[in-house]
Amino acid sequence: MSQIFTSSTIPLSFDPHEPHHPTITTAPPRKEPPSEPQSQYSPILHCMLAGGFGGMVGDTSMHSLDTVKTRQQGFPFNKKYKNMIPAYRTILKEEGFFRGLYGGYTPAILGSLPSTAAFFGTYEYTKRQMIHTLHMNETVSYFIAGVLGDLASSVFYVPSEVLKTRLQLQGKYNNPFTKECGYNYRGLGNAISTIAKTEGVKTFAFGYKETLFRDLPFSALQFAFYEKFRQWAIYYNTSNDLPIPLELATGAAAGGLAGTLTTPLDVIKTRIQTATNVADLSESISAKPSSNPLIRLLNKNTTL
Repeated sequence: MSQIFTSSTIPLSFDPHEPHHPTITTAPPRKEPPSEPQSQYSPILHCMLAGGFGGMVGDTSMHSLDTVKTRQQGFPFNKKYKNMIPAYRTILKEEGFFRGLYGGYTPAILGSLPSTAAFFGTYEYTKRQMIHTLHMNETVSYFIAGVLGDLASSVFYVPSEVLKTRLQLQGKYNNPFTKECGYNYRGLGNAISTIAKTEGVKTFAFGYKETLFRDLPFSALQFAFYEKFRQWAIYYNTSNDLPIPLELATGAAAGGLAGTLTTPLDVIKTRIQTATNVADLSESISAKPSSNPLIRLLNKNTTL
């Protein structure tokens, strides 16, 4: 009884009509960001399907922007691709919407469904096991789950990325080095058969190490940021059910921040996947001195 009266966290109030029976009133608990219990998680299969189809929708809506980005990374000294809006106009005028801005769309979308499904299935399973079974730190769990998820998805993602980037770069107008590089494909089927015959099946894994070098930190950072941003949004929204605009905002903020931090790695990956030999890669990367330490490192190690 003495412990109750000496506690500083439990104030006491007494009913004046019943002086011998004190009523204990506890202070209201401190508000914490609501956490999602394991019982409220969606089934893993649902996460895989939602992630797969969501990835297809995202890739479809953003493919033209990805094409412009790939042109800028592949031909950094071509003035007509220097700025985003003029690059859009140039590609649309010279090559059209489907062959230009949406070049390489077919391999991108064929790789999107299995890769994102594999990612979200692995991510959700790993995250739940680490947090609820192993009782690991949440941020560490998000980070590790993102890395493992990307490892699983890379099996599907890298071959489709090689085909996508080559089809995005090639063409009469946009690739002045087509003859020297040795490729100008009529379509996806022709690209697959030509690469397999002339360069070997291993070419479909070009840039695999570099893709992991880019995507592992990107996915780990993106989902660590996203989970934390979402927790903050739930805390200030006082509800687990966030409105769609807020969900989109948290995802965009997380992806944008992670993308900003890993863009140099993305440049290296694109150059490697679109080069057909080490000489092309060395010429592409070393054409102009760079202040970026990652690019300088690649200049010294063009046999990657």
